[in-house]
Amino acid sequence: MQGKFVSEKNVKFLLHEVFDAESLCRYDLYSQHSRKMFDMVVSEALKLARNLFHPIFADMDRKGPEYENGTVKVHPQVRKIMTESGKGGWIGTTFSKENGGDQLPWIVAGACSYIFFAANYSAGVYPELTRGAASLIAEFGDDRLRQTWIPDMLSGRFQGTMALTEPEAGSSLADISTTAKPHADGYYTLTGQKVFISGGDHDGVDNVVHLMLAKIEGAPAGVKGISLFVVPKLRKDDTGNFTSNDVAVSQIYHKMGYRGCPITQLVMGDKGDCRGWLVGEKHKGLAYMFQMMNESRLGVGLGATAIASAAYYAALEYTRGRKQGRKPGQKDPASPMVPIIEHADVKRMLLFQRAVTEGALGLIMQCYAYADLERVTAGEEKERYHLLLELLTPIAKTFPSEYGIHATSQSIQCFGGYGYCDDFPVEQLYRDARIHPIHEGTTAIQGMDLLGRKVIMANGKAYDLFVTEVTSAMKKAEAYPEFSMYVEKLGESLKTLDRVTGHLKSVAGTDGTEIFLADAVLYLDLFGLIAVSWQWLVQALAAKIALSGPASRKDADFYEGKIFAFRYFLGYELPKVQALAERLTAKDPLTCECVSAHFND
Repeated sequence: MQGKFVSEKNVKFLLHEVFDAESLCRYDLYSQHSRKMFDMVVSEALKLARNLFHPIFADMDRKGPEYENGTVKVHPQVRKIMTESGKGGWIGTTFSKENGGDQLPWIVAGACSYIFFAANYSAGVYPELTRGAASLIAEFGDDRLRQTWIPDMLSGRFQGTMALTEPEAGSSLADISTTAKPHADGYYTLTGQKVFISGGDHDGVDNVVHLMLAKIEGAPAGVKGISLFVVPKLRKDDTGNFTSNDVAVSQIYHKMGYRGCPITQLVMGDKGDCRGWLVGEKHKGLAYMFQMMNESRLGVGLGATAIASAAYYAALEYTRGRKQGRKPGQKDPASPMVPIIEHADVKRMLLFQRAVTEGALGLIMQCYAYADLERVTAGEEKERYHLLLELLTPIAKTFPSEYGIHATSQSIQCFGGYGYCDDFPVEQLYRDARIHPIHEGTTAIQGMDLLGRKVIMANGKAYDLFVTEVTSAMKKAEAYPEFSMYVEKLGESLKTLDRVTGHLKSVAGTDGTEIFLADAVLYLDLFGLIAVSWQWLVQALAAKIALSGPASRKDADFYEGKIFAFRYFLGYELPKVQALAERLTAKDPLTCECVSAHFND
């Protein structure tokens, strides 16, 4: 079943009618671009996704990576994917001209990554990881590091990775034990292990370049002692030839989904000759890595949204063609069966999928718009976009990751028993989707980040800016009486968020940090429902404006569908805010009072 996996119309609707991406072209950084250029780039991304990524979607899952004789073998098309991604400039889209890129806005580059992920998530990860690693070198590395590594990474010849996690440390980066010893020749020798490294080794490229966290001998304890290094699989020897850099794969992990990209465990320095080159200043590695991590968190949300999109379009195609039963009230067994999309509950499931997918995509593209504006502005305006982006990043990572699983599950439900079989793509999409609540910081980590840091950062300024953004959209919607009920719902939910936030801040002062953060995931869920409702209001306003013009019948169906999805989300999903608020304001810290012995048989 090789059908539609993404809507080009929706991507361009968001780019142009919702976020006005062309307005970025008035800034010097993006002045060489235009709306026509953005559309061309999106069309080319779709062509590459359809011709190269999507045809091997199932094959990459069924012929996953294998570890043979010290080499990780991946699908033979991975090399072509990396080569074409490099040749077409897809890895370096957002890079400056000086670093070999196209200076494309993040919002346009993100739209293209979304297309690649929807076509084949595993395939899209290879170039995306490389871009993130290369961007760290471009931002914080010296000229020598940039000249040595970036060209081959942007060309797709070298893979890039982010090597943070260790066997005993997990998400607690303060406890990493990989060590780096300075050498007189300007490099460091590294010793240690890393686990769960995506793309950590494979034969689809000529080399792998790890951006690795380690502690220099004698460094301060905890996160203040972490430094960042470039640690390649192969390094050049004195004759200019590549030689082993004492980075070995000890195993690859066998996963339930996302099987087309290897996840490896690495051992560095078994022979005492693993060399790394310091990126930036000593002991500032975690701050540097967080740049890539925040980009990656948006990328994880984007990947989850893309998978949900592919599942939605698979379900849509199936429900339009599958005939079963008759509508309630049609008693004549001789009457023709109807396509199952005519049944109200199937429409409910499809509306849920569309509302989650397109609402999440809107939120992520809003974040990319803020990232672009942060890049091109200064002073107080720059701070505004920075704070909004910081606040929304954990939500943009988590809402698609968690709700995308539910959306993909509803796609399976649309297929009935067929959806549970690998004859149809949604079984694989469901497995592929499950990694996202874990990748780049679990849902709990994102919840604690939002409640424990982002909401109170800059004396609550980020939170206040968010409320201003939502309120501004609500005021615009007041011009349309048919939106009044939904504006009222969103306004009440915003008041609830404010009440809950104030309550939890008081809890932090009276009951301590553990109880304050105990239900941070629920707070994140509540906040996410409001943030996506805001995005749906923004999209509904754009659709309403379009409908007031000379829209064709086909376009009218699209815009009216947007308004139905908006009504669905605020009518079906937003009310969950009240139940979450009830739990979050309850004076019953049961998860803190419960101890491990209470889980005994």
